[in-house]
Formats: sequence, C-alpha cells, structure tokens
Amino acid sequence: MSLFHTIWIALTGLAIGGFLNVVIYRGPIIWGLVEAPQGQKGNFNLAVPRSHCPHCKAQINAIFLIPLLGYALTRGRCAHCHKKIPLLYPVIELAALLASLLALWVWGFSAAAIGAFILFCFLLCLAAIDARTGYLPDALTLPLLLLGLGANYLWGFVPIADAVIGAIAGYGTLALLAFTYRRFRGRDGLGGGDAKLLGALGAWSGWMALPLILMLAAFMALIWIGLLALRGRQITATTPLPFGPALALAGALIFTTQKALPGFMF
Repeated sequence: MSLFHTIWIALTGLAIGGFLNVVIYRGPIIWGLVEAPQGQKGNFNLAVPRSHCPHCKAQINAIFLIPLLGYALTRGRCAHCHKKIPLLYPVIELAALLASLLALWVWGFSAAAIGAFILFCFLLCLAAIDARTGYLPDALTLPLLLLGLGANYLWGFVPIADAVIGAIAGYGTLALLAFTYRRFRGRDGLGGGDAKLLGALGAWSGWMALPLILMLAAFMALIWIGLLALRGRQITATTPLPFGPALALAGALIFTTQKALPGFMF
C-alpha cells in the first residue's frame, strides 16, 4: 500500500466524518425523535437548510466546513457570534479518519475493509446520537443488522449461521433482560434500542462474541459512572445513562480483535 493510497483513504474517512456529523445532529430531528429548531419545521433534512451556527443561525463559510481544518481556523468558535462550536464535531471527524485507517490496517485494501468501515461509521453515529438524545434510532440499528448479515454472506467475517444466531441472540438477550427488569422493578432499565444494537453487533461478529461485547460494555459503563461520580454528579438507580456508546465501542473493539488477533477470543 503506497503512501498516496493511505493519504487518500484517510482524507476520504475525514470527509465522511463531516457527513456523519450532519446525520448525528439532523437525523434525530428528521426521524421525529427530538424537536426541530424553531422556524425549521417541515423544511429540515440532510441538505436543507445549509450548515449554520446553532446559536446565531448565520450560514457557515465553505472553508470553515472543511473537516478539522474549519474547527482549527475558527479556534472552535463561530466566526460571526464567536460562541463555542461543540467539540463533538472535530471528535467525530477525527474518529472517522482513524476508523478508515484502522479498517485499512486490519483488512487491507479490500471490499471487506469497506464493510468494516461502514460498521464503524454506523457505530460512531449511534454512540453520538445516544449520548446526545438518549435514543438509538431504528433508522440506523435495523439497517446495521441487515448490513451485518449481508457483509457476512459476502465476505465471511464470521460464518453466516453464526451471524444469524448472533442477531437473534443479541436482540433476545437484552430484550428479555429489559422485560424482566420492567416486570420486577416497575420501570424501564434498558431501552429497546440497546437490544437492537446488540442484535446488530451479533449480526456482524457472531453469537460467540456477544458475551465479550456485553462484559466489555458493562465495564466501560461502570468506569464512566465512576468518573461522573468523581466529578460530583449524583448517580441513583433512576438516573438515565445511555448504554449505547459503551455497546458501540465494545462492539467495534471485539469485531476488530476477531480479525487482528485470530485465536485471541476462542
């Protein structure tokens, strides 16, 4: 793999990261999960209106829309009202760049690498949307599950039978846990989106990866809760905490480990 191809793939990942930001911020509005900004109801999609500051509504100059560079040029502030631009924008762009290089490094210059990068992009969106809104939208989890089955049929990350069982077992495990918790505690402990996301991860990684994904995600969630507590936040049994980001990160790590370190898991 030449340096030119590596740079080209990194820049492609960076550009896609910019698009992922659009999906993360506009998707929940389009899908009816959160309210549209005032004055934009009925006229809001991935293309309209043009990118603008969420504070002063001024349109953003094209040069400031260049991933990472735009954030650096404005020093993280709107060029018009000088209010802070959310740090999530450059974080997602950088994460997409690194995801493209990770897929290239682990799977090489191949169609399977494209499939892995697609998985990483979906997981980035789902983690960020859940962190921002508390939702894991069906518009992303269900296509991700189907894509996982298709990817394993085409490229065989895991045997297709394992992928089908993984999709069923992943969804069923958390759906049953959520039902049981609601039955005995009288309130929701897990959202339906978590079950669908685990089902999608099972479709990509197979049923044997599910215990490791769940254990790693739970460990990450506990660390996050501990950090919040150290910062003085009051955490109780009813405090809503998104589990999607931990599931997404754990799923990406286990999926990559299956290929990068054969024999490590089983």
